Amino acid sequence: MYKDKRVIVVMPAYNAAATLKQTLDEIPMDLVDEVILCDDASKDNTVLEAEKLGIKHIIIHDTNKGYGGNQKSLYNKALELKGDIVIMLHPDYQYTPKLIPSMVNIIGEGLYPVVLGSRILGKGALKGGMPLYKYIANRFLTLSQNLLVNYKLSEYHTGYRAFSRDVLEGINFNSNSDDFIFDNQMLSQIIFSKFDIGEVTCPTKYFEEASSINFTRSTKYGLGVLGVSLKHFIARLGIYKSSLYK
Repeated sequence: MYKDKRVIVVMPAYNAAATLKQTLDEIPMDLVDEVILCDDASKDNTVLEAEKLGIKHIIIHDTNKGYGGNQKSLYNKALELKGDIVIMLHPDYQYTPKLIPSMVNIIGEGLYPVVLGSRILGKGALKGGMPLYKYIANRFLTLSQNLLVNYKLSEYHTGYRAFSRDVLEGINFNSNSDDFIFDNQMLSQIIFSKFDIGEVTCPTKYFEEASSINFTRSTKYGLGVLGVSLKHFIARLGIYKSSLYK
């Protein structure tokens, strides 16, 4: 709880058994009221590990619904549990839970209703192991997006995000893709709806257990990102409003 605001951490999980405890151990439970994990039909013992670690709210997908489908289940559950500040934290330990207090403070004090953990602010991305081709693609896509959506972020592709309840209730995230492009559609909706976004520097960690997508899927994602940004640009000009935007 932060100043009477209920804080919930949501974790989209897929084959996260090996890193779940390490992630959970660093979550500041004196600040966080609830943890929700959604297992997207993992092939390992993620659910058993979550139960052993005492996670109270576990959502189980019998079939893999995708990264976006996983998040939809999590955000809907967080709203059902009356979350006022909702932080998405990957259970693969790619993003440090130690930034949760800072992200909660920014939203709880009314500074920004959305906070992103940016891997690009500072100079740690390549040092932390981000593949060079992903870094270059990140920079190109972010520049293109900033121009098309008329905003300025250091990156649009981080998986570490925090939202106020007003934001989750103010956009139609359930209409988004079930795939990785969900994240980008969500940011486009947030910007289109005039919610401000803050960023904090987040250390980059790439290692064997950390989730990532291969080159082929990265290419598909990149093309999808440009498509979302073009839809935003066209809607911003008043030419045609996609169903993404309320």
